[in-house]
Amino acid sequence: MFKQSKIAIIGLGYVGLPLAVEFGKHYPTMGFDINSSRVDELVSGVDNTLEVESEELLEAKHLTYTCELQDIKDHNIYIVTVPTPIDENNAPDLTPLVKASEALGKVISQGDIVIYESTVYPGATEEVCIPLIEKISGLKFNEDFFAGYSPERINPGDKINRLTTIMKITSGSTPEIAEFVDQLYSSIITAGTHKASSIKVAEAAKVIENTQRDLNIAIINEFAKIFNRLDIDTEEVLKAAGTKWNFLHFKPGLVGGHCISVDPYYLTHKAKEVGYIPEVILAGRRINDGMGAYVSTQMVKKLSSKKIHIDEAKVLVLGFTFKGDCPDVRNTKIIDVVNELKSFNISVDVYDGWADPAEVKHEYGLSLISELKPNEYDGIVLAVDHSEFKEMGIEKVRELGKENHVVYDVKYVFETTDSDLRL
Repeated sequence: MFKQSKIAIIGLGYVGLPLAVEFGKHYPTMGFDINSSRVDELVSGVDNTLEVESEELLEAKHLTYTCELQDIKDHNIYIVTVPTPIDENNAPDLTPLVKASEALGKVISQGDIVIYESTVYPGATEEVCIPLIEKISGLKFNEDFFAGYSPERINPGDKINRLTTIMKITSGSTPEIAEFVDQLYSSIITAGTHKASSIKVAEAAKVIENTQRDLNIAIINEFAKIFNRLDIDTEEVLKAAGTKWNFLHFKPGLVGGHCISVDPYYLTHKAKEVGYIPEVILAGRRINDGMGAYVSTQMVKKLSSKKIHIDEAKVLVLGFTFKGDCPDVRNTKIIDVVNELKSFNISVDVYDGWADPAEVKHEYGLSLISELKPNEYDGIVLAVDHSEFKEMGIEKVRELGKENHVVYDVKYVFETTDSDLRL
């Protein structure tokens, strides 16, 4: 059946494009995205997310792109990779998923399979998405069309752990479809697959992956707050504790991005819906969501201790993306640091050579500076561990500061004694 498979990938972002490229090496594949400029750049052989090199795009001989829904009407496998964000109240925002499902309802045909990769709470695929496809298409689920769920595990900016080298969870709406979906992914995933017993199990497995990581970082962040009060260097403590064979290696930090800081809210939303109030998960979220304000307050206290007038202070924030050597600024927590510093009437400049200035301006109303000037700042916050900052070295970073200044190394870019503050 694979030979007759025509695959359409719905959404060509950090998740969809690598998937489209891999399938496009073996099967007729069409990448669909409502953003026509995104489609145009991919047609020209450029991926501005930097997840896929131009050479890799060329290797996908069977891959084409479109922003016209009717172009994917003759396909028989639809894979949905649209984002699933949260709203201002930390509730799941299923709008992209709903729109994608409604669109599929207009093109799906008898015998087709829809596979979702977007992170959701357990039950969302069958409770939200499938009914929309049924309503618009007039087709009956598990009789006229079928579904699968295979959660994405893309790590933006990671050039080692790629799509094909990370084991893939698969599932299907019937045993036969589950086997088909598993075999389909097995044809491109060299690391192997794990076939879950149901779509709900696969959905739940995905949402707890990042929830567990979020909680592990939260406890390290809490350790850091305690050790800062005890005047103990957190990294030194973690190195010492890390000599034990079963100690889990996490670092404190600002937990942003489109996964770790978002996925727990999908699980807690569903938990509340079924009458359970999660405590540990939400406690971890409160700690991690408050780290931007904590970093800013620590900087203000240190500036004050060095007799630097807060109202006249100027601070440089180095880095704005949610992680190092990656252009992704979605849900970056650096904005919390910036806004909190500004609330103290501090003048703040932000520099990041990886971030798209236009996107930052559009999403956050913030203008990035394009060059670094020496002897300019009272405070410098190393907020992201970009290679560029590591290569600068602490001396060049300090040259950006005035004679009396503070360097806050949030990401442990340099050695313990190189900075004035560390998380």
